[in-house]
Amino acid sequence: MTNVTRRTLLTGTAAAATIGAAGWAAGNYWVGGRRNPSRALGKKVIIIGVDGMDPRLCERMIATGQLPNLAKLRDRGGFSDLGTSVPPQSPFAWANFINGAGPGSHGIFDFIHRHPENQCATFYSAAETAPGEGSWDVGDHRLQLDFWPFNHKLPATVLRRQGTPFWDYLDKAGVPSTFYDLPSNYPASPSHYHHHRCLCGMGTPDMLGGYGTYQHFSESGPAERLDEGGGMRARLVFDDETASARLVGPEDPLLKSPRPIEIPFLVHRDREANAAVIEIQRRKIVLAAGQWSPWTRLDFTMSTPWFVPSQGVRGICRFYLQQVAQPFRLYVTPINMDPAAPAQKISEPESFVTGLAARLGPFYTTGFQEDHKARSNGVFTDDEYARQAGMVLDERLALFDRAVDDFEDGLLFFYFSSSDLQSHIFWWDSDDKHPIRTGPEARARFAHVRGLYGKLDAVIGGLWDRHGDNATIIVMSDHGFANFGRQFNLNSWLRDSGYLGPPECTSIMKDVDWSQTLAYGLGINGLYLNLKGRERDGLVEPGDREAVLNELIARLEAVTDVDGKRVVRGVYRSDRLYQGDATALAPDLIVGYARGYRASWETCLGDLTGDVLLDNNSAWSADHCADALEVPGVLFSNRPIHGRAPSLVDLAPTILAEFGLRAPPSMVGKNVFG
Repeated sequence: MTNVTRRTLLTGTAAAATIGAAGWAAGNYWVGGRRNPSRALGKKVIIIGVDGMDPRLCERMIATGQLPNLAKLRDRGGFSDLGTSVPPQSPFAWANFINGAGPGSHGIFDFIHRHPENQCATFYSAAETAPGEGSWDVGDHRLQLDFWPFNHKLPATVLRRQGTPFWDYLDKAGVPSTFYDLPSNYPASPSHYHHHRCLCGMGTPDMLGGYGTYQHFSESGPAERLDEGGGMRARLVFDDETASARLVGPEDPLLKSPRPIEIPFLVHRDREANAAVIEIQRRKIVLAAGQWSPWTRLDFTMSTPWFVPSQGVRGICRFYLQQVAQPFRLYVTPINMDPAAPAQKISEPESFVTGLAARLGPFYTTGFQEDHKARSNGVFTDDEYARQAGMVLDERLALFDRAVDDFEDGLLFFYFSSSDLQSHIFWWDSDDKHPIRTGPEARARFAHVRGLYGKLDAVIGGLWDRHGDNATIIVMSDHGFANFGRQFNLNSWLRDSGYLGPPECTSIMKDVDWSQTLAYGLGINGLYLNLKGRERDGLVEPGDREAVLNELIARLEAVTDVDGKRVVRGVYRSDRLYQGDATALAPDLIVGYARGYRASWETCLGDLTGDVLLDNNSAWSADHCADALEVPGVLFSNRPIHGRAPSLVDLAPTILAEFGLRAPPSMVGKNVFG
């Protein structure tokens, strides 16, 4: 595997570009301190994207009076299930919303894609870092200079979502639109007419290039620094109650052999006071046990040749002192890009995020802000995760207040992640055995999810009080939720069924024999034929494709668990489901799991296990990457919904119609109010 790692999504940071002529682009949404003239003519549309909000839970809570504001919207005729994407994965689903069309228009099919010409070399589906071309080598340094006479091509992170986002049509018509934390739009797409603003959301990396890489320091940590999925652990050794450590930052892109920039820091422990002092970059942070620090700015200085001025980038992090003794434990958030001086383009225009930072101070900028990996890896307890996720929501609510204060007319979109990332950990809506909790514990944690829905309902109530019938208000989610108690290893099933070899294979990335392999699984729901003429080491003849696909569908849909339950609800052919010009990287089959099942953790990156079916033993105990019919999203509005069986692709044409604009031919959705 080459590209899906914690550092590669951020290669080619702005630091390399500062040596060349590249600079910050001017943001022209505001000209001379005033907004460009709006052609919205006072029309207001407000969309609240609540990731993972489940229609079944909403109905139950409305029936018991726990969601009074969403009940008001329902009573206006504005309530329905919302058809999700196939498969129901967030980058895919939000891209459907953005384009008003399916993956044949935007080219996103999973969290993970592969390059078939390199035989399943993987990359993040919504963005990919393209390497630079040309360099000037000076000693240990490799400089890329994009000005004459060098004219090198700098590395660049490229948005892989294809097609035209619906806000481009608003932008061209002079209708202002502002999006906060929009998924599947990193790096932010440009506004050609300066009527569009966007703060990037899901898909935005941390400073190490991953989705969120915490760092954990403990007396009981490993002797050598350990990289684990989503974080790193290191041991602290105290000498006279002082320990030294190093915080790992982004790789230094100016070196021939890039290595991480590290910042040394000291920890001074006071057992009697049950507190500690963290000394880092001339700052002293005093924390009691159980206390979080404010955001701390960090300066990462790069190595440069003697004749080049000093270069650097800035990040932010927070420290959380978990325990002072027995053992000492210190958690450090992923190092986020500083919104006041981001190392990459995380907003459109670039001045949008810096303006927000000037008014709000530092805030999370990574796409995944709730640190679910810290909980899954045992760094956080349930209570600690709930507290950290609550802090994220508090920050998001402060940003929401600012967004509503700034909103005049046009379109406002605001995204909440809490309902998704907290549900992954705390959702459990049955009496079935929970992966890690007792029955009472599972019920108590699910009550936390219901409480979260209540908080978001109050947000809708405040919006209603402020705008009432003066705006079209839409509340929507990209998918719902389901328990995840059992996992299915697709590659192990393919091995046992004779489609993947050799029998002792442990990974399609390491020891698979492609001359014995007809099909393989990659990502959460994708199954690919090892097709001759497409895959580098293709085996399946194009003339045999139909027969192999039909056989796989029949056999997968017949798979049952030890208790006789169906594991797979449906298997779908992408060539019959997806339409458009952007299907080159699509899987051949999409496996839609029955409620309670999901692809195993090992399946996602191509690993195999001895057993095909296993218990899920993770704190990540709920999911939505099942069959789309199992986990629809939800749609509320203060206007009656007339469209039958609305889905995500219907919202873009609905929004355009609200501003008197016709949907382009590329959109397959319909106006839900029409």
